[in-house]
Amino acid sequence: MSERRVAPVAHVDGAVTVPGDKSISHRALLLGAVARGRSYVGNCSPAADVESTMRCLRDCGAWVRPFGRGRVVLDGSGPGESLRAPADVLDCGNSGTTMRLLTGVLAGHDIAATLDGDASLRGRPMERVAEPLRAMGADVVTSAGGTAPLRVTGRRELRAVDWTTPVASAQVKSAILLAALNADRATTVTEPHPTRDHTERLLRMCGIAVHVEGTRVTGLPGTPAPFGFHVPGDISAAAFFLALGAARRGWRMRCASVGLNPGRTGIIDVLRAMGAAVDVEAGEAAGGVEPQGDVEVRGTALRAVIVAGALTVRCIDEIPVICVLATQAEGTTEIRDAGELRRKESDRIAGIAAGLRALGARCEVSADGIAVSGPTPLRATALDSLGDHRLAMAWGVAAALSGPEGSPLPIQGAEAAAVSYPGFFDELDRVASGAG
Repeated sequence: MSERRVAPVAHVDGAVTVPGDKSISHRALLLGAVARGRSYVGNCSPAADVESTMRCLRDCGAWVRPFGRGRVVLDGSGPGESLRAPADVLDCGNSGTTMRLLTGVLAGHDIAATLDGDASLRGRPMERVAEPLRAMGADVVTSAGGTAPLRVTGRRELRAVDWTTPVASAQVKSAILLAALNADRATTVTEPHPTRDHTERLLRMCGIAVHVEGTRVTGLPGTPAPFGFHVPGDISAAAFFLALGAARRGWRMRCASVGLNPGRTGIIDVLRAMGAAVDVEAGEAAGGVEPQGDVEVRGTALRAVIVAGALTVRCIDEIPVICVLATQAEGTTEIRDAGELRRKESDRIAGIAAGLRALGARCEVSADGIAVSGPTPLRATALDSLGDHRLAMAWGVAAALSGPEGSPLPIQGAEAAAVSYPGFFDELDRVASGAG
């Protein structure tokens, strides 16, 4: 376990270019592997999670070739034809997206495979994706606790389903839509709240019909066409720097060419609601389907907000850094309807609360949320990422805000940031030094 020390920041005025979006990169690679023909992906995320997806695809016989600077080329033969049975267990590392979405792809191939991961991934629920794929005709077996290891035996011809998900999960929806490429007719997924729609957009880019009506998403079977696609910057990675720029009056942070998918821009809405000035300059949509643009945040006196319902879904990955920012806002910020955070790489609600209390902040937890009161000066203290990349990066922001007179704050397990943003702490140091 590595330790990273982050010193308090006296002033922030800079710009950051974040890596390619992790969620989109997973999906582009999976679609490129099963499209019929050669596809090109640019600005692919360097995240360890995305490396897991590439590794698993190669282990299944997919032709996947990275050639530097985030560029990847893939050759596929179509759904049901592109992958073969792996010689060994597929190691998904820490990536729930890899495990759930790849299971959906494998469900439409006449092969058998076992997917496993690290201890954290083995603790995350997998029955939520196994159940609909079983209903479609694949044989999917999870462990006794409904978790990984996960064994899938697929078939080239699957049955269509009309499935209602009990939780709002883009990963479950995506697994079903990817399996639906091999279904006998249209397949529908209904969610309690709309979730990020990267899979739907990329399917359309590849010529697959997808219809959306409220929270109902219907995908038709078909063979994706090959494509060329440049992945936008990751808004979830940018969120940590945007939150830092919003934290103090007179501070400023700009993040260029980040994804602006409506299912992912909850962080922008939250920052505006807290009183920060946020400017968005829209650019040309990536691949004609994914919105992107430049985002600039200027700090001011912050006020508390309530994050609940559909807004929670739209910023679920950013909740840890929102809670850090809430320590600098006047009043009590409430995060509601966030029970899914207890089943991420860590129990993020418990982890956030423990870290904030160690920093001297005031917070109260509930089964599905947390309330943070402020403003509170943050004291320098050792913090633990709990092996969770979002917590590691949130504690980096907390350290930067811990006061100009404080000592550098040690973060245990800082290497966890590499799961989504390998260069995060180096970039934070650059911003803190005024080089940004």
